[in-house]
Amino acid sequence: MSNDTHLQAIARLVPEGARVLDLGCGDGALLDHLQRHRQCTGYGVEIADANVLACVQRGVNVIQLNLDEGLAMFDDASFDVVLQIDTLQHLRNAEVMLRETVRVGRVGIVAFPNFAHWPNRLSVLGGRMPVTKRLPYQWYDTPNIRVGTHADLALLARRNGLKVLDSFGIQDGATVRFAPNLRAGTSVYQLSR
Repeated sequence: MSNDTHLQAIARLVPEGARVLDLGCGDGALLDHLQRHRQCTGYGVEIADANVLACVQRGVNVIQLNLDEGLAMFDDASFDVVLQIDTLQHLRNAEVMLRETVRVGRVGIVAFPNFAHWPNRLSVLGGRMPVTKRLPYQWYDTPNIRVGTHADLALLARRNGLKVLDSFGIQDGATVRFAPNLRAGTSVYQLSR
């Protein structure tokens, strides 16, 4: 999540001093922010060599791991919070990783681009796949394996017996609680077992 307003909106959800696991942590910016501003500890998980190096340079503890292989190396409730920020849409085993997120963490925070956001709907209505700040790639060169909507994750969570503690959208750094499926470019869920 590169946008600072998005980073700060997600960071506010993490309790001060929490032990955090950040799945698909990228360059470690969020975990670095949590360590410096919220006194959190923990690890990032990342596969890309350049991002692992960036994490190390930031002073973020990082484990190089392919998330499609699962989280078997972590015990149940090893972390207070497990973050999956802009990761779910890249994973082949998204359903398994949602369950693993709440197994390894007491709370999971999942955020992803909301395909049902109104500008995306207009693009599809016009016959084109959307290209936006949150979905910045053309359909033929996207790293996303799938797209999802705010409403889709609620159904997936229920289907897997997960509790939705909270859900909302984020648009331009602001929380969107009224009609987030339509009005927010980012969907956010707090989940537990």
